[in-house]
Order: sequence, then C-alpha cells, then structure tokens
Amino acid sequence: MQTLLKLSRAIDALNENVGKAAIWLVLVVTLISAVNAFVRYAFNYSSNGFLEIQWYLFSAIFLLCAGYALKRNAHVRIDVVSSRFSPRTLAWIDIIGTIFFLAPMACAVLYLSWPIFLESYRTNEYSSNAGGLIVWPVRALVPAGFFLLILQGISELIKRFAFLKGLIADPNAKDEGPSAEEQLAEVIKKQRGENV
Repeated sequence: MQTLLKLSRAIDALNENVGKAAIWLVLVVTLISAVNAFVRYAFNYSSNGFLEIQWYLFSAIFLLCAGYALKRNAHVRIDVVSSRFSPRTLAWIDIIGTIFFLAPMACAVLYLSWPIFLESYRTNEYSSNAGGLIVWPVRALVPAGFFLLILQGISELIKRFAFLKGLIADPNAKDEGPSAEEQLAEVIKKQRGENV
C-alpha cells in the first residue's frame, strides 16, 4: 500500500502543478478579451482568431483543471446529504462513484476523443471561420484533460482505500481554516485600515 500511496502523491503533484499553471490562463483569457473588446470598439476591428483563442484557452482551463478540482475535492457535492454520512460511508460512496461512474465516463471520452485528435492533427485542421486558428491543439486538450482526470481518479481511489485501512487521515476532511474568500476579505480590511 505504501507504493500505491507514493503513486498517489506523484499523481497529486502532477495535477496540482498542471492546475496551478492552468489557473494563469484565466488572466491570459481576461487580457485577450479586454484587448479584443478595446480594439473592436476603438478601431472597429475584430478577428475570429481573437475569439477562438479565448474559447481555446477557456477549454484548456476547464479540461486541464478537472483533475485538479477532483484532487482539491472542489467538485460538486450535495453537502446537505453528504454531511449526514460518516467519513467511512463517504469513502465508500467515493469508491463506488469513481469505479462505476467517473472511470467509465472518463475512459469512454478519452477513447472516443483520441481518434478525433489524431485525424485533426493528421489533416492539420483549421477552423472554418475566416481568420480562424488551427484546431488540433484544442482537440488534444480533450484526451489530455480526461487522462489527467483518470489519473486523479486512481489517486483518489488509493487514498480512500488507505483511509479505510487506517493508513491516512480522511481525504474528504475539510480544512477548517478561513476560505479563500474570507482570506481576501481580511486582506482588504487590513488594506483599508492602513489607508485610513
């Protein structure tokens, strides 16, 4: 089990690094969107390439951060229901959900998206829009994102089984510290106090 936990830590580190890198794409998308809007209204000029790169980057954020969100336990849960279960019951629910729902869905999408990416790459597919961009890089995001999600699912399974064996703490335990929003509010309060 210790070898599996090392594998789990390696997968966690991979998705953590990919997620933190992909988060910077939010800033890039925002800047591109602002520049595109400014150029469109100030100079009456627009480009399909600007619009498509925004879509591509949004796709990258969504797909590459799926495994990161699963690692961070930030995916959708019905807390009203799940808060009534014991940690062991939640671990079993996660195991069953991963094996019977997450894994089959993610493997199917990976299997079905790979040939589409390969064909797009082989034909050097471009957007059908005037001034559009090359398509195969964004098609590659689908299998890449789902591959990272599958890896993180494996990591989460390892952690749930290790928890049930008493080898690690509850992976579903919530950090009782302040949330990111509460931390931001505290920083703003401090800055306002210094400026007064």
